[in-house]
Amino acid sequence: MSAADALLAILWVGLTLYALLGGADFGAGLWDLLAGGTERGRPQRDLIEHSIGPVWEANHVWLIFVITLFWTAFPAAFAPFAATLYIPLTLAALGIIARGAAFAFRKASEELALQRAYGAAFAFSSLVTPFFLGTTVGAVASGRVPARIGAGDVMGSWWNPTSVTAGVLAVGTTAYLAAVYLCADARRAGRERLTEGFRMRALGTGVLVGIATIAALVVVHADAPGLFAGLTGPALPVAVVSVLAGVASLGLLVARRYVLVRLTAALAVTAVLWGWGVAQYPTVLPGLTVAAAAGDPAVLSTVLWVLGFGALLLVPSLLFLFTVFQRERAFQRERAAR
Repeated sequence: MSAADALLAILWVGLTLYALLGGADFGAGLWDLLAGGTERGRPQRDLIEHSIGPVWEANHVWLIFVITLFWTAFPAAFAPFAATLYIPLTLAALGIIARGAAFAFRKASEELALQRAYGAAFAFSSLVTPFFLGTTVGAVASGRVPARIGAGDVMGSWWNPTSVTAGVLAVGTTAYLAAVYLCADARRAGRERLTEGFRMRALGTGVLVGIATIAALVVVHADAPGLFAGLTGPALPVAVVSVLAGVASLGLLVARRYVLVRLTAALAVTAVLWGWGVAQYPTVLPGLTVAAAAGDPAVLSTVLWVLGFGALLLVPSLLFLFTVFQRERAFQRERAAR
């Protein structure tokens, strides 16, 4: 394996972690929107705040990691990517900023009107941000980002059937992951009514996402035949894993196995992302391979060493953070303090 291939695999790991962790945060914002009125929705919103409050900023580390590694290791691909897709990327960045600010200000506000306004901003940003991020994925996957700066269509590259479908799937997937994760959090907190509510949301969303995925294949077949050929060719085994993991997740939700379903749901989403990677490899952008897009070999080697040392610090720290704030007593102390 070359250094470029190794860095591409690491980049894909970062993208996967952002989808699984940051994506679930976005989905939680959607359930915050649908929780109901101030009093009726308070238990759900309290659970959501407890679940994502301590870690939502840490989850965005993976997005920063992916972007930084992309432009450092593959500058020839990053430049036309950013130049062509600057509209959805800018809108996604604004959504992330607005979402974080609204989440923080809502907790600090005492007036009901301000809490509602910030809550609406938080929920709306949680909805549109994964959509725009999904459209950028659809643009690259469908081959609409040319390898030359200034040659891409700044609107048509991301506003097309495949990209819009990818955006819708991104929103549905984040909602599904959030509902699955919140089931276990609610049970750990002893909130059986909330547990059952999120279980039903996870089941319903999982079925809808599955149906939407089948419909997406029809869209991709008509709009991006090259991508469809890759998904049904070299990436077919990975796609099968995603389907099996998705079906298993629904079964585990029915059986109320909330810890195991986290793993299978994450596997289903992971297989989708890696299936896309397998379908497109070794092409990064049309006419531009991984080897051609890679930077100077000395830079690639240095980045690999830095990533290795950095992982020794970052991974244990993040594992410790998630472990601490997944404990039941943390939620109980927070509730008792209110």
